[in-house]
Amino acid sequence: MRFSAVIVAAGSGNRAGPGAAKQWRPVAGKPVLRWSVERLLAAGAHEIVVVLPADGAPLAEEALAGLSGWRTAEGGATRALSVQSGLAALTGDESDAVLIHDAARPFVTPKHVEDLLAALAEADGAIPALPVADTLKREGERMTTVPRAGLWRAQTPQAFPLGRLRAAYAAWVGPDEPTDDAAVVEANGGRIALAPGDPMLMKLTYPEDFDMAERLISTARITRIGQGFDVHAFGPGDSVWLCGVEIAHSQALVGHSDADVGLHALTDALLGAIGDGDIGDHFPPTDPQWKGAPSHKFLTYAAERVAARGGRIINVDVTLICEAPKVKPHREAMRARLAELLGLPLDRVSVKATTTEQLGFTGRREGIAAQAVASVETSA
Repeated sequence: MRFSAVIVAAGSGNRAGPGAAKQWRPVAGKPVLRWSVERLLAAGAHEIVVVLPADGAPLAEEALAGLSGWRTAEGGATRALSVQSGLAALTGDESDAVLIHDAARPFVTPKHVEDLLAALAEADGAIPALPVADTLKREGERMTTVPRAGLWRAQTPQAFPLGRLRAAYAAWVGPDEPTDDAAVVEANGGRIALAPGDPMLMKLTYPEDFDMAERLISTARITRIGQGFDVHAFGPGDSVWLCGVEIAHSQALVGHSDADVGLHALTDALLGAIGDGDIGDHFPPTDPQWKGAPSHKFLTYAAERVAARGGRIINVDVTLICEAPKVKPHREAMRARLAELLGLPLDRVSVKATTTEQLGFTGRREGIAAQAVASVETSA
């Protein structure tokens, strides 16, 4: 089932304590909002609308740098108004599914989405929910115990047919603001199905929740290593591209694209880290659209593939193997360019050069080779 998503991130998050609003705070090195966007993209979201406070667009651009497939809408004074703003910005068919998700629940997974869409097939809405396990008390003139049988804790994302949710909001006449979107569809006569909830779908509300999230995610992340290797021969020309930097030279490298051997090796390293084939699978040399293409497009594509799977690039290391041109005078420019393309701090990018002591094709100055290694952190 094709689906879009609205991520509500327009709140101030005052209960999370002093500092930035909680959607911008880091968890395991990434802003809370980025977790949700990356994971819904990985689950196959057709489009994502992120609903922000009026001044939130620059912060979102920074938090979501390198990701595509999302755009923003301005939130309202209440959560319900923010959701309606997001719904109005969607371009999908009325029959498409839409997931409404709170940015403050960062650990959504493709399995959660799969379960929701399966439950939605037989209902007007579907929500992940956990049975209430604690004894509940109601304070009044005297303390009373509330029976917990049949009580559930609703989570997000919540799934609905887009047209059904829009119509339910248009018809909402409740005296109070709805606390979730399922309540709006319920009030409109809709039937809500339950999908399996997950304690990992915790909502970050208080300062201690962020400490708990850090501990939880540290046990659910793994580091993957990818390796890349590429070779290009010399041919007629007056410059070479290496790691995104053009260097004057007596020859050029020959290839279908701009033949940037360093970027090609690094692209393969990133794709290899997530088990996603190689550069030839995604950009076949038989395809004329890549004739002469700048290789930075291949690298940023690979980085987006990593991000779409909920991954984070930790560091990269490229070794250029050639007798000429001399790499050292250009090495810092190469590092800076790679850091820019991948959104990494400079100290996580390494570029080195070596020769083969005049042995082999590189020693005979027939071409240039490159090796690359990339480490990527992903969910287990």
